[in-house]
Amino acid sequence: MPETKGDPPLPTERIANAILVVRGQKVMLDADLAELYDVETRALNQAVRRNLDRFPDDFMFQLTWEEAEELRSQNVILNGAAARSQSVILKRGFNLKYRPYAFTEQGVAMLSSVLRSPRAIAVNIEIMRAFVRLREIIATNKELAQKLEDLERRIDHHDETIVEILQAIRQLMAPEPADPKRKIGFV
Repeated sequence: MPETKGDPPLPTERIANAILVVRGQKVMLDADLAELYDVETRALNQAVRRNLDRFPDDFMFQLTWEEAEELRSQNVILNGAAARSQSVILKRGFNLKYRPYAFTEQGVAMLSSVLRSPRAIAVNIEIMRAFVRLREIIATNKELAQKLEDLERRIDHHDETIVEILQAIRQLMAPEPADPKRKIGFV
């Protein structure tokens, strides 16, 4: 991955952990992106607002207070030193001042046309790779789930057959009833 001189390396795990599922979509929050791009959250949001026509609803949306609070309670938004550096956080008590923006994969790709620094380009490449890896993992899991389902169906069918075989074996093992013997004597 190309990096500019002096920039710290981008940990792939950090990018992968920043991808969240909100409203059924894989997204990254503005504060996480700003941290990766090494800009302030407000500067990132300001650049987006200047180019709002590039970010339709399927590229970016603002979280509701409930969604933001849910993420905050999961410790996604507020996490120690990173929380103190985010401009969306009030200093005292670490409460959310603004509702975060969530960027879908397409929105993150569009950020590369808004943020033009070498760091932004390098980060964008790594984020796109992380989204692709995530898609591959999900596809692999779907294939595995389908194979397990097929196997369960086959086993269920085999179970019925095995039960029938066991019943037939039990019938063969059971002694045949003896023929009623004729009684000796006069009837």
